[in-house]
Amino acid sequence: MTVMADRPHMLTEDFEAVARMGAREVEGLRLEFIDGVIRSKAVPDGDHGRIIVWLSRICMQHHPDLWLHAGQGVKVEQYREGRAIPDGVLAHEDAFVGQGDWVDPGPVLMAVEVTSWDSDTERRDRIEKPRAYASTGIPVYLLIDRLECQVLVHSDPDGHRYETVRTVPFGKDVRLPDPVGITLPTEPLKDWVR
Repeated sequence: MTVMADRPHMLTEDFEAVARMGAREVEGLRLEFIDGVIRSKAVPDGDHGRIIVWLSRICMQHHPDLWLHAGQGVKVEQYREGRAIPDGVLAHEDAFVGQGDWVDPGPVLMAVEVTSWDSDTERRDRIEKPRAYASTGIPVYLLIDRLECQVLVHSDPDGHRYETVRTVPFGKDVRLPDPVGITLPTEPLKDWVR
């Protein structure tokens, strides 16, 4: 561990080692490393998983050569020092072959998060993740917010943030901009909230 600006700072390599050990020792443990902070990611519930399957089917209907890769670790933040586990990333079917646990974000067209019922969702999904994905240059960030019953589509990353954020309530169709280019019918999402 090195010290920077009078506070401990974990190296990315150290985080990766901790994440591997944690995954071996604790069933279901998934760790992320964003803004130099380690956070655990909640284990998805059944409705969460159903939303990912639903979205995956829609993506494959429109783009058969693209897959919504679920739970793939991605190198994020401007200098790729962060590590995030989006609920899904849309990319070519072979985009991550041979890359290991944490893949390069270059092929990612869209990162997807579905809110969980844990206390960290506000900070993680609405603040840290959009900033990390935008700084990485991921073109679209889709947040399916089960707490607020709405969908947020972030686009036009400028290297620090997404310049465009469109919010629609569940039940209203929303266009996912290029390079995704899909109109998402959000009515079914009403069935998968508490």
